[in-house]
Amino acid sequence: MNVFKNLKNDVPASIVVFFVALPLCLGIALASGAPLFSGLIAGIVGGIVVGALSGSQIGVSGPAAGLAAIVLTSIGALGGYENFLVAVVLGGCIQLLFGALKAGIIGYYFPSSVIKGMLTGIGIIIILKQIPHFFGYDADPEGDFAFFQVDGENTFSEIFNSLNFISPGATIIAALGLAILILWDKVLVKKAKFFQIIQGPLVAVAVGIIFFILTKDSASLGISKEHLVSVPIPGDISSFLGQFSFPNFSVIFEPDVWLVAFTIALVASLETLLCVEATDKLDPEKHVTPTNRELLAQGTGNILSGLIGGLPITQVIVRSSANIQSGGKTKMSAIIHGFLLLISVILIPKLLNMIPLSVLASILLIVGYKLAKPSLFKKMYVMGWKQFIPFTVTVLGIVFIDLLWGIGLGLLVGIVVILIKSYQNSHFLHIEDKSNGKHKITMTLAEEVTFFNKGAILKELDQLPEDTYLTLDVRKTRYLDNDIIEILEDFSEKAKNKHIDIQLISERGVIENPDSFIQFFQLR
Repeated sequence: MNVFKNLKNDVPASIVVFFVALPLCLGIALASGAPLFSGLIAGIVGGIVVGALSGSQIGVSGPAAGLAAIVLTSIGALGGYENFLVAVVLGGCIQLLFGALKAGIIGYYFPSSVIKGMLTGIGIIIILKQIPHFFGYDADPEGDFAFFQVDGENTFSEIFNSLNFISPGATIIAALGLAILILWDKVLVKKAKFFQIIQGPLVAVAVGIIFFILTKDSASLGISKEHLVSVPIPGDISSFLGQFSFPNFSVIFEPDVWLVAFTIALVASLETLLCVEATDKLDPEKHVTPTNRELLAQGTGNILSGLIGGLPITQVIVRSSANIQSGGKTKMSAIIHGFLLLISVILIPKLLNMIPLSVLASILLIVGYKLAKPSLFKKMYVMGWKQFIPFTVTVLGIVFIDLLWGIGLGLLVGIVVILIKSYQNSHFLHIEDKSNGKHKITMTLAEEVTFFNKGAILKELDQLPEDTYLTLDVRKTRYLDNDIIEILEDFSEKAKNKHIDIQLISERGVIENPDSFIQFFQLR
């Protein structure tokens, strides 16, 4: 594939992803208790290196909110950030091993209802988390997506608190930025090609910078420093290079380091595989990402990020969905966004630090809404309870706990639903009226009957009345668990006492009152 032929789509999309990624890279680093520059390193490596190696056309990688709590506790437990970087490098090596062992197939075993719930839950949590930033209340850093926040509040108490600390200037420019984004998306983009090339978020950010410059001396409308992007500003090349940290490999043989490394590898791989599944569903082109290659790309990215002082990396749904919504077509969008982070941090950090966080919040509000459209709830409800309940549990888990808990709870409920349906669909009964003094009952077993079906089949057999003629049809059965065979063997003994005659029909013919079910199915 010629990755350069779609630059007219990928360049504008990369700019949007850049503006979404910038505050998240910084915020996740802050929430993780790591140096701010470490988040930018992870964003740059995730964009350029992982973007180039990945087989995903629209996925974007960088520091992940889901790892923030692990990073925060691990830095303290391992005795410093340089020690923690060793675990990041080792985690990347373990991910390479996962990829080599073809572990990427795990991503295909998550139900569609859970993946849709994940996308919707993340959309809702983005909206809820951006409301305080929209009003200029930035007590909790961007990228803290857990219900219980690092500032001691929770998602909803933070929203109520923000109403007591509204910054007029930040709120005005956020509302103006939101209006620009909606106008651009709903009206202007349909009017002329110019509005397709120049993205609304770029205009909103430019207006935000102009507003900050014009009002910085105003007592009422001025936006203070704590409500602006905060990129580290190096004085010269040596101070810039001084922001990089390097692993302390003297701790490489400590068990705690390997434990953290394995935790990072496992959680980062799981988040990546879930994100891959979700972004493939969102992708208008319906590309299928090679999951094992993705694990190899992520592992390489984490090794490099850890070696130069960056946070752990995963593919991230917020950035990936922003990429898709902005029209990104190929991996060049992710790669260009990585270069934009790198170049801007080196050349224009002072300009970046004039961007109001509230304007970036307005961009993320649009991203969140497109992920969590109300119509999706109705669609999932219409699809029936087997889809709606796992979907709803996943959404609630993400909103009220965190991403991994939400997915885990949704998956658990999904498994319970499968077990219930498996219990119900193990067999089919056809009952006829009495003939010659005996009930005629036909029990047709399903194609696969496992120990999950023990209860349902045992219940039916125990309820058979005396003087019954039971026809057991196993012609369609391809797999019969040994637990079920034992139930049939035990029942054949009870049947004699209840005057129940058994006819067994298989592809080999008809057997009246078989002597041994175990022997029959072993020879089958």
